[in-house]
Amino acid sequence: MTISQGDTLPNATLVQMGAEGPQPVQLADKFKGRKVVVFAVPGAFTPTCHSAHVPSFVRTKDQFDAKGVDEIICISCNDPFVMKAWGEATGATAAGITMLADASSEFTKAIGMDFDAAPAGLVARSKRYAMLVDDGKVTLFQPEIGTGVCDLSGGEALLANM
Repeated sequence: MTISQGDTLPNATLVQMGAEGPQPVQLADKFKGRKVVVFAVPGAFTPTCHSAHVPSFVRTKDQFDAKGVDEIICISCNDPFVMKAWGEATGATAAGITMLADASSEFTKAIGMDFDAAPAGLVARSKRYAMLVDDGKVTLFQPEIGTGVCDLSGGEALLANM
């Protein structure tokens, strides 16, 4: 079942690169008592994700801060080494966006946003979406309808509906 507005997000352990290597991150800890934007992409360094989706949140980071958002998190079903490199390559890390790896697709599957596109080499990946989470509850959910675009799930689109 796909997550929807009003639902409480499940806890999951994702991974972030720390100073000493991969570090587990409990999503419930990230959400507790905080306003967080979460956006997910099918894959690091893939065309739309790299050239449009992540840059839309880098561009709008200050506007989210002004609306009281405590953190912006990018989730992809890649490994934490790739997520670290991608955050650096896109400027997301420098902008203060948290890059989390859902390498086993645990969270993505739990919220019903997983898909496979084996011919493109994408297996157990996340559909594209953006959401606003307030203390663990989804208050705004914008899944992307089309492929290869981030019209509904980009930073500007999420801001416009907040």
